[in-house]
Amino acid sequence: MKTRNYIYILMGSLMGLSCSPSNETNMEETSSNKYTLTAFDPSASFPEAKINQYGYENGKFTYEVENYILGEQTSDAELKMCANSGSGQHIHLIIDTLPYIAKYETEFEQIIEPGEHFILSFLSRSYHESIKSPNAFKAEKVTVSESDSFEAREDISEPMLFYSRPKGTYIGVQETEKVMLDFYLLNTRLSENVKIEAKINGESHLIEEWQPYYVEGLPLGENTITLTLVDGEGNAIDTPLNPVTRTFTLKEDPAQSN
Repeated sequence: MKTRNYIYILMGSLMGLSCSPSNETNMEETSSNKYTLTAFDPSASFPEAKINQYGYENGKFTYEVENYILGEQTSDAELKMCANSGSGQHIHLIIDTLPYIAKYETEFEQIIEPGEHFILSFLSRSYHESIKSPNAFKAEKVTVSESDSFEAREDISEPMLFYSRPKGTYIGVQETEKVMLDFYLLNTRLSENVKIEAKINGESHLIEEWQPYYVEGLPLGENTITLTLVDGEGNAIDTPLNPVTRTFTLKEDPAQSN
């Protein structure tokens, strides 16, 4: 069944990192924090992976992907302590501030509300870590017509932050003890004057490096993370899609609890 979603688009310069804990973090922590963020070590690299182009017509997206195999398991997936998709590598499609949609083929239907929107598409490893190399994404501000097609499209110039993971439901010890936090930056770099505040169930952490992190210490049940692009004084930067909040759920595996 087709679903209608609003769409915002994103774009910028990228870099790539990954999914095993390192000994160093790039954020402010206090001894009173209930949750910890640990930076990932580099994952399988795809420097030549590309989304050459994409289009949207009559409610259907069409992508041209090069040097990347959708549906294949990423080579180091078994070594990662992340939730992994059994369907393999895929495209993350972002529509406005809504959770991403995972797509495993280069053609699919996805109806978008007519009007102006931001759209971000990027290639994802099978364990949902984004590929941050410069050619592995497409991001635009678009106008969608009543016939469910792009009638205008342009690059995005504003700095933007997009929330990718975590989302949805995680089941069992391997998925819930260490949950991957991953996000996408466009047209900005993190620095003394640009940081990300991650509020994890209300607890504040400052992130200073664009890379994935393990979040540990989360309770079972619903959890909420809000990501905000902030300036050097901690104020939210006035830019589209900022901040963004996502609620996700951690559950025991019934088979493990018996």
